Amino acid sequence: MTAASPPEVLRAPLVVEFPFTRSLGPVQSAFLTGLREGVVLGVKTSDGKVMVPPVEYDPVTAEEIRELVEVGATGTVTTWAWNDRPRPQQPLDTPFAWVLVKLDGADTALLHALDAPGPDAVRTGMRVRVRWAAERTGAITDIACFEPYDGPAGGEAVPHDGDFADAVTGIVAEARLDYVYSPGRAQTAYIAALSERRTVGERCPSCHKVYVPPRGACPTCGVATTDRVEVGPAGTVTTYCIVNIKAKNLDIEVPYVYAHIALDGAGLALHGRIGGIPYDQVRMGLRVEPVWTEGGRHPDHYRPTGEPDADYDAYKELI
Repeated sequence: MTAASPPEVLRAPLVVEFPFTRSLGPVQSAFLTGLREGVVLGVKTSDGKVMVPPVEYDPVTAEEIRELVEVGATGTVTTWAWNDRPRPQQPLDTPFAWVLVKLDGADTALLHALDAPGPDAVRTGMRVRVRWAAERTGAITDIACFEPYDGPAGGEAVPHDGDFADAVTGIVAEARLDYVYSPGRAQTAYIAALSERRTVGERCPSCHKVYVPPRGACPTCGVATTDRVEVGPAGTVTTYCIVNIKAKNLDIEVPYVYAHIALDGAGLALHGRIGGIPYDQVRMGLRVEPVWTEGGRHPDHYRPTGEPDADYDAYKELI
């Protein structure tokens, strides 16, 4: 007799990203425009400290501050950490050090990358200077990185009016998170069942609620859920929303309806798109069933079954 092979551990690379757009006040506008022009600006607080990068409100008094000063493009490393595996869109594509640099004339440190041949070449207290990007647009990436420097120190911060032609007034920051997801025992079984066009949840042995998708444990009772239960395939719309904004990379015409659907036998609702019915005819209590596409690993959408609407009392606890 041979031992059964352990179940395959599912893993999938996932990316969560969105562009964050913001307008800039006078201080941040001057700072980023200054970088485009090869000038590093800070701001002076009420107690005379120079903060780089500049802030718009005094950290001590909370009052708005506007007194801009120019600091040096050279400075001193106050602390560092070596990064031997650069990620996409990081400042350098070869191993480098993350450093906090107190620029000459500043009282606070700026975080950026230091181009160095290895960790042995980096130390707290070493002198560095800005390496400017070949093309500058008014962003923190206009500082390509820092590099070792053995020249003279810069002087004190000097006043600056912050006036530049064609000032930068807004930025778009691309927020992105790359990670590898492994669903675990309970959701692996759920995904495997979906590939067979079945929906399987797990029942709590204490409160008997059936969780779909299963979580491996009951969040209410705190006990493991191991009793698998097939639910659906039909269900009831408990609540819904009408989507009027088209999502990037999603080939669905707006408006469309996204709903919470309580599958028959489930103890809570899952979400899915409603199709096969005009968006303005979707309603709470509508009975629906899944629609699968060829080769699909999950229902493409849910459509009306033609049954009478469910009574409110039958699903009110699942809203």
